[in-house]
Amino acid sequence: MKFMMLMIPSVYQNGKEIKEDFAPSADDVAKMMKFNEELTKAGALIELDGLQPPSKGARITYAGGKPVVTDGPFAETREQLGGYYLIDADDLDDAVSIAARVPPVKWGTVEIRPVVELPDVAEN
Repeated sequence: MKFMMLMIPSVYQNGKEIKEDFAPSADDVAKMMKFNEELTKAGALIELDGLQPPSKGARITYAGGKPVVTDGPFAETREQLGGYYLIDADDLDDAVSIAARVPPVKWGTVEIRPVVELPDVAEN
């Protein structure tokens, strides 16, 4: 099964916006690289990436069926995503055990959600 691990660092929680030049420590980066390599060797890592701060993004809502664009940051959101992992795990318990090994979990939150696998749709 595919699972999305949503990374919510504490620097993004409670509506905080990080500075443009924010960077994790070299020690934290080394720990994450080691974790990423372990997932790759185990065949569990499908994809991962970090995300730019919310101020660099936009949201599209559909009021009355028409798209309305709001530029970031998004003051009404209390937690912001900092990155994601797409992993392959046997089940939710397996995904939880993988997420529990993420190094920055001590300074943030990892949310795990199963991916809805849609059937392939042939083009007509």
